[in-house]
This record gives sequence, C-alpha cells and structure tokens, in this order.
Amino acid sequence: MNNTTIGWIGLGNMGNPMSQQLIKAGYAVTVYNRSKDKAATIQSLGAATANTPQQLLQQTDTVFIMVSNDAAIEDIFDGPTGLLAAGVKGKLIINMSTVSPAISKEMAAQCAAQGNVYLDAPVSGSVKQAQDAQLVIMVGGEKDAFEKAKPILDKLGKLTMHIGSTGAGNTAKLAINLLLGMHAQALAEALTFAQQHGVQAADFTAILNNSTLGNPFAKIKGEAILNNNYQAAFALKHIAKDLRLAKAEGFSTPLAATALQTYQQAEAAFGEEDIIAVIKQFAK
Repeated sequence: MNNTTIGWIGLGNMGNPMSQQLIKAGYAVTVYNRSKDKAATIQSLGAATANTPQQLLQQTDTVFIMVSNDAAIEDIFDGPTGLLAAGVKGKLIINMSTVSPAISKEMAAQCAAQGNVYLDAPVSGSVKQAQDAQLVIMVGGEKDAFEKAKPILDKLGKLTMHIGSTGAGNTAKLAINLLLGMHAQALAEALTFAQQHGVQAADFTAILNNSTLGNPFAKIKGEAILNNNYQAAFALKHIAKDLRLAKAEGFSTPLAATALQTYQQAEAAFGEEDIIAVIKQFAK
C-alpha cells in the first residue's frame, strides 16, 4: 500500500477507469461524485467515499479532479462545501480536466493563498487509453510539485510531461484538441466525398489505413462509422466546448475557425454522440 492517500472527484467516462488505476497501484482512494450511483463500481474495488469536496480534501493528501468544464471546477472549489472551504493546508490538488488556462490560474492562486498547491494536468487519450493506463499527461505548475506528483501520474499514462507554469498544461491540451477536431472533421469530409462519388466506405477506410495517412484515430473512427456506432468515447459537445476555449485564448487561423463553426452547428443534434458523429452533419 502506498502511503499517499488519494482523493478523486469525477467518475465519468474517464474518471472512473483512471481512479481504478490508482487503486490497482495500491493507493488508498476516496472518491466524491455528484451522482452517487456512479461511485458503486469503484466502491466495490475498495474505494471509500466522501460526502463533499470539502470533506474529501480534509481526509486525503492529494486530490485529483476530472470533470467536464470550467463551471464544474468553480462549483468544486468555490461551493459552500467545496475544496476552498476545507480550511486545510499542505495538500496537492491536481486538475486533470480539460478547462481554460484562466480557471487554472485563478484556482492555483486561491489554493496557494491557503497553503496548498495546484497543478493542471489534462490528458490526451480516450476511454480505452484510460483503461490501459496509456494516457499522455501534460502538466502546468510548480516543478517541485510536478516531481512529487509524477510517480502517481505515471500510474495513469505512458508519458507525463511538465510543460511550464500554471495553465501551460491546459494550453497544450487545447492545442491537441484543436488538431483532434480538425482531424475528425477531415476524416468525415473525405469519407463523405468518397461515398458521394461511388467509393464504398469500407474500401476507402481500407485504403486510408494502409496509406501513409493511416493512424490509430482514423482506424478507430473509421470502424465506428462502418459499424454505425456513435456511442461517445469523446462526446462531440466536448470538442465544441474545447474549441470555444481555444478561441477564447485567441486562435485566429482558418481551419480552427471552420472546425469551431462545424461542431457548434452539429452540437444541438449530435452533441451527446461521439466526435465522429460530425459526419452526420454533412449528411444533413
């Protein structure tokens, strides 16, 4: 058993398998999730539960957060029973959510004022990579805190990198997801064009996967299209959110602007489906 006690907030598609990796690694894990039913699986593996983020921080050494957006982060930190209400110091708080650099800088300052340390540590990878501990983790914040956190983060991914000061991890993740959005849209557009001109989808994906353009993302998402499987590994609404965050950071390039427009148009109809459901937008 590792001596560091872990708190985990957020048991969604990513948070659940990620927190399970830490239990498998021998850490004592306590979880908090707004929807109590989502904690059942990890409780069966030995995790304890806390009733509030405040209680979680009081009971553990290092708290991880994996939630969906800036608003959720504000609630977790600033709510009446949030992390900032805990009244403790000497804690390490690691936010693995894809959020804005601005919210990380704000929360890092508030944590520091109380004698705690904040790292932003978003991940590249989806559910399968979380289940296999093959995520890529990009970290912003104090280098000493990163070195302390790295042995734990290494249980979650295949690569853990310190990118720079607070918010740098968030910026790197937004850049990755900017490329992700473009890539998914490009795949959907190319496949749509091929089909419209008589090329079978299965033939096109076979050509693509055996070409120099082939890659794991194209293979996985091509198979999803062929199988008409749009269950969200990474929901389309999340890429729309991430592109909005990137725009707020000041992107002004043509592909980025086009991708944002496309995903925002698709979000109402297909937001709960996987990112590659963007292909349905072109069918419309």
